[in-house]
Amino acid sequence: MIRTLLVDDHAIVREGFKRLFHNTGRYEVVAEASDASQALEIVRLRPIDVAVIDLSLATADGGLLLLRMMGKKLPDVRRVVVSMHSDPGVVLRALDEGAHGYVTKTAAIAELVSVIDRVMRGDVALSSDISQAVERPKDFGLTPRELETLRGLLSELPPKAIAADLGISVKTLYRHRTSLMVKLGARTLPALARVARERGYLGMLHPEL
Repeated sequence: MIRTLLVDDHAIVREGFKRLFHNTGRYEVVAEASDASQALEIVRLRPIDVAVIDLSLATADGGLLLLRMMGKKLPDVRRVVVSMHSDPGVVLRALDEGAHGYVTKTAAIAELVSVIDRVMRGDVALSSDISQAVERPKDFGLTPRELETLRGLLSELPPKAIAADLGISVKTLYRHRTSLMVKLGARTLPALARVARERGYLGMLHPEL
């Protein structure tokens, strides 16, 4: 049995998920938490295989904070978000903070178990209602110049060399980098590379990929 922790500040939601997992015969809800601090205490004291986390806990960033803390302290625990938010930027932020899966509450009853199954096999999995929106190439208003900057940032060249190739100062390069991260919902360069790959920009930058 896969030991499961439910983290949601609504008891009725946790109860519904408990019944869902019980019916699988594969997942056992061994603990429940209503906030991030309680969840961290639980995973510190007992073995957990997967945590199912509501993104909107007591505070606006409670779920994101929990993802970040669990990733640092308990990286072996798989983390799957269940959220009412379907915006690609929110989904990508959760993945950047350490989520291995993301399911909207609209799709949770039908797809939560299958998404967790994939996560437990080592995949990063999304519910079907958001997977295309997150992974499909989209027009985020990137100019040809921004695409050139993105290509440089994803290369192994140092910032000074990238700036020289683009004919701009390093300070301007950093400003363009910040703009790209905001537009693509990435907080770090590795996250920027992942978003570029998921949205098809690598194919635009490097047609052979």
